Amino acid sequence: MQQQRPRSGAYSRRRPTAPRHQRPARKRPTSTIHPSKFINKAITPEADVPYVPTHTFHDFGLNQRIVKNLDFLKFTTPSEIQDRCIPLTLSGTDTIGLANTGTGKTAAFLLPIIDKLLANRELVSVLILAPTRELAQQIDEEFRRFSSGMKLYSALAVGGQNIGRQIHQIQRGPHVVIGTPGRIKDLIARRVLRLSTVTTFVLDEADRMCDMGFEKDIRTIEAELSKQRQTLCYSATMTKNVQAIMEEFMITPETVSVVKQATNDHIEQDVVHFESKEHKVELLLDLLARDEVEKVVVFGETKYGVQRLSDAITKNGIPSEAIHGNKSQSQRERALKKFKDSNVSVLVATDVAARGLDIPNVTHVINYDVPQAYDDYVHRIGRTGRAGKSGTALTFVQKRPY
Repeated sequence: MQQQRPRSGAYSRRRPTAPRHQRPARKRPTSTIHPSKFINKAITPEADVPYVPTHTFHDFGLNQRIVKNLDFLKFTTPSEIQDRCIPLTLSGTDTIGLANTGTGKTAAFLLPIIDKLLANRELVSVLILAPTRELAQQIDEEFRRFSSGMKLYSALAVGGQNIGRQIHQIQRGPHVVIGTPGRIKDLIARRVLRLSTVTTFVLDEADRMCDMGFEKDIRTIEAELSKQRQTLCYSATMTKNVQAIMEEFMITPETVSVVKQATNDHIEQDVVHFESKEHKVELLLDLLARDEVEKVVVFGETKYGVQRLSDAITKNGIPSEAIHGNKSQSQRERALKKFKDSNVSVLVATDVAARGLDIPNVTHVINYDVPQAYDDYVHRIGRTGRAGKSGTALTFVQKRPY
């Protein structure tokens, strides 16, 4: 059951409890981003002409068991990325899909993969790489939904979970391995995972993986694969690093782009000026109590700061959860589930913990601590305003003394 939050004005009657400082904070580099970069009036997009697909899910020639599952899951009309990529992938073509999160790209590569597996149940024939544990887990969940009742098995290989259990899963012989580059590389080094049988290689959110420093790991993993394979690459942006990987890994790929607009065009962006640490907490609590702030991600710089801030928010009557590097995988999963299910309305996170998360209907992003780089800022505010919806991003900036 969704917990009730105090209504606006509830904090004017009592002084908020600021998070206690348990140890002197280490001196961190000061952000060099000018505050003017955090201000942008949202452009109200012209009403998009709805995309009219050229196929239904019944038209692709997918195995009827897949179509039956899609009917049960109420998947009626393919999105643009699905409509254009599924036929290419089914034909065996190396495919580049440029699409934002929330456009249906996961189904665009999973459905043809499942179709291929039903025709040839070779073990460890599919490898899917994702930048974060959470995204890898989301892909695994989608695979299980789409392939329900088909006796197709996947193994999830990510950091932060018991590696012994993951080794056991792989030794049992899955058809699909889904994981993060670091853990996949580790399993290869342990000689647990052999990739010579992989016929389909998927890079999901390739730009994020490069941003997070996984490019070298990806190249190490790719070197273990057979050259006789199909490669699928999905990315929100075509950076130089992503382009280099695509040129190296893929053979005459077809590119499908459904990226509509820059991330920040439809997001209202502004700054919130604070005078002191106490004032900063007070302003945050006031913002979180407003009725229009329905579902909010608050970003902090450090894992200790994020936890203290989440505790302070909860202590002041607003249920909150935190995700950061000190949380176990199961703790992070529970926190995310509460947030997704709207049992809590506030999620406090570090940059790394929130990378790659697909959380629908986030109305606000609050940068409680200013990010160090503008790219981090763009990634943060991309948690809101998804799938064509509007959103609001607020960044806390300290007032300079005159």
